[in-house]
Amino acid sequence: MKKIETIWHHLLFEALTNKKFKFTQKELAQKFGYSLSTIHYSLKKPEALGAIRKSGKFFVLEDVIKLLYFWGSFRNLNRDILYQAFVNLPVLQIESLVPAKAIYACYSAARKILMEPPADYAKVYFYLPQENLEDLKQRYNSLQKKNQGPNLFVLKMPATLPQYGNVATLPQTFVDIWSLKDWYAKDFTKALEEKINGILS
Repeated sequence: MKKIETIWHHLLFEALTNKKFKFTQKELAQKFGYSLSTIHYSLKKPEALGAIRKSGKFFVLEDVIKLLYFWGSFRNLNRDILYQAFVNLPVLQIESLVPAKAIYACYSAARKILMEPPADYAKVYFYLPQENLEDLKQRYNSLQKKNQGPNLFVLKMPATLPQYGNVATLPQTFVDIWSLKDWYAKDFTKALEEKINGILS
């Protein structure tokens, strides 16, 4: 995930979790250890779209949904896949074997966020630090089957993600699923968007 995406994610997280819509570029630069030019660049396109409004020394997240869909159209989940395999177990059992340092993502995260998944799903995604990948392979190795489409996907974990907990946040989960083409992805994005609209109303 690119640095500018971590900024968009944080703005959306703060808006949806803490009802915070007002920020300064200096505040974000200090929080993430990014340069002010990186923060400025991350705001450029959202501002042009009307998702963000600058005002003096601060800026306001004016349109959560517009930024959410802009990020969703930008997100490239496939670029972050570290490892994929077919594991010969039901989804819930695959999830139960997820390493302690993993962060549930996509459908698994949505199930936890929504409490009840809007549809059955057949694939498990989670974020994992790259240094834990070999241990992960050993954990699932004996359960794998060759010559079958993958149902387990390990995603490269952004350095900033662990600060938000062991389940991907609502905006992160929405944009990640938005970039998937599974037939049931539409049901999940619809349910997540309804939850987001409920928070904003």
